[in-house]
Amino acid sequence: MGVSNARHEWRRVWAVARKDLLIERRAKAAFNAMAFFAGLVLLTFGFALGPDVPAGESRQGTLLQELAPGLLWVTILFAGVLAVDRSFQLELERGGFDALRLYPGDRKALYVGKLIANVTIMLVMEILICPLAGVLYSLDLWPRLPGLAGVAILTTTGFAAMGTFYAALTANLRARQLLPVILAAVKATDLVMHGDPMGQLGSWVKLLAAADVLFLTTCLLVFEYVLEE
Repeated sequence: MGVSNARHEWRRVWAVARKDLLIERRAKAAFNAMAFFAGLVLLTFGFALGPDVPAGESRQGTLLQELAPGLLWVTILFAGVLAVDRSFQLELERGGFDALRLYPGDRKALYVGKLIANVTIMLVMEILICPLAGVLYSLDLWPRLPGLAGVAILTTTGFAAMGTFYAALTANLRARQLLPVILAAVKATDLVMHGDPMGQLGSWVKLLAAADVLFLTTCLLVFEYVLEE
């Protein structure tokens, strides 16, 4: 009976996720806005810290590469807000939020389904903007791809967990609660890109994983009551 209930809940999860992804695939409103914003921010940082340096000096190029992890995650953070803000926007605009509240079964399925859709959209966006950042900032990302992928998945999951929760409250994403995740993501990305002589990467990855578990558990427990408000 427990296995059967679990299967039914996962069907509900995938139904919600599939619905959101199909809507985004057809409209591409959030993704196009994210991609345009991310590209614009990366280009702006690239021009601001570009290669215009005095003769015989190369400090600016080095500075741009040193700042690349932070610049990349600032870009992803703000672009991701555009995605998670749309988690419930369509339902609110078209009067479908009450229908979501009446969705049969455990309401956690609604949260997890929208979370999966948000993570998927953000990861696709990151797959596109990371190579762009590599080209603009002269970064050799290919040999570091496995480490970067792991950091991106953990960070995006934590970000989307809190973002989807706050979207249900029809409030903007609050960066304050995400600060530990973003700081850990920047540090872990920096260690992946520039080396880890002190063996610190494992600790930062563990912090990201712990934040994911904390955010997901808290949001799952509280989400049902959020929909009652």
